[in-house]
Amino acid sequence: MKQRKVPLRKCVACQEMMPKKQLIRVVRTPEEEVLIDLSGKKSGRGAYLCGKEACFRLAQKNRSLDRALKAQVDSGIYEQLAQDFLRAEDEFLEAQKRVDNE
Repeated sequence: MKQRKVPLRKCVACQEMMPKKQLIRVVRTPEEEVLIDLSGKKSGRGAYLCGKEACFRLAQKNRSLDRALKAQVDSGIYEQLAQDFLRAEDEFLEAQKRVDNE
């Protein structure tokens, strides 16, 4: 059977290419709202981050999310994203373990 092509995306913080399913998507919706999209299917402009808190902190420091989303992300949104990212990181890691066990 033919191998399926695995879609790759680049982490905006560390610039490492990884399979799309191993990254967390941050999306700017058409309503200009910035949030974390674990499903990867919400409409809007997306940027990908590794599932590590260090990459999120680096993206915040370098303002790489601002450039990737083509919008100004203010500090209040970064704080909200930090809380969501910690929650999402746990869910993301659990999902990765389930996929690896299959």
